[in-house]
This record gives sequence, structure tokens and C-alpha cells, in this order.
Amino acid sequence: MKYILLLATLLPLARPALAQQPASATSAAPADQSVLVASSPAEASAALRAFDKHIAPAVKQGRATLPQAKHRFLQGLPAGQTFFVTTRLTDPDGTYEQVFVRVQRWQEKQVTGLIANEVGTVKNFQQNQQITFPESAVLDWTISHPDGTEEGNYIGKLLDAEGR
Repeated sequence: MKYILLLATLLPLARPALAQQPASATSAAPADQSVLVASSPAEASAALRAFDKHIAPAVKQGRATLPQAKHRFLQGLPAGQTFFVTTRLTDPDGTYEQVFVRVQRWQEKQVTGLIANEVGTVKNFQQNQQITFPESAVLDWTISHPDGTEEGNYIGKLLDAEGR
């Protein structure tokens, strides 16, 4: 099961942060489900810092294995497999949200793809919107298989193991 954290701004007026299970390009993907991470703006900043610290080992593992996953994508994945990366979208006011992006192109250090899950916190983005961002903004990666299994998704696996 994949999870996403909808992250709010770290400003004093931060909105509550939510975790979300995204929609996917595969038919085996589960439906969206939101989970409250912080119940008040005052808790949001501390909760986001704690969340980032908590997922840091998973982000490190995702980034360490990204070159091999990128190579596989560029060589062409087998039919039915879909390549996603996890990144954060940011609005001009600093509000941000962590999302899956279905990768369409990867040219040098630039990733282009479609936002794969519903967007609930940031306002300047929407599901299925094409975006381009630097490879350095990738937090994690996932290869989704037609039978519903997946590779990568270290952040999601960490959260799944905890029942979030």
C-alpha cells in the first residue's frame, strides 16, 4: 500500500498535515484514504519536522537506489509496469504536499511526469497535471506491477509497517 504525506507550510498559520494513499495508474491501486497527522496549526510545524526525521532513512534508501531505478526506466520497463517518483509540490505561500508523479520522461537531471494522486493541500496543482522538476527533488521511487506488487516505495513501506 502506498502512502503520501500532504504537508503543510511551516509558517505559524500552517494547515494541518494529512497522509494520503494516492490513486495510481494501475487497476490494482487502492482508493484514496486520508489520515490526520497534525490536528492544529500549532502542532503542524513540529509534526512535519518529526515526520521528516522519521522518514529520513527511507528517503536515504530511495535516493541511494534511484540511479538503478532510473536506468531501468530509461532502458524501458516491461509492459504493464509503471514508474513513479515521490516529490513535494510547493505553492508560492510555502505550503507543500508530497505526491507521486508518474514519470513520462527523464532527460539528464530533469523529470517530467503527471501528478498521480489527488492534491488536497497545495492549490496551484492538480491530479494529472504535467510537471517538470529536478532529479534532486526526488525523495523516493516506485515501480508498480500489473499484479499490484511494487518495488521501491521505501517511504510507503515504512508507513505501512507502522499501520499508518
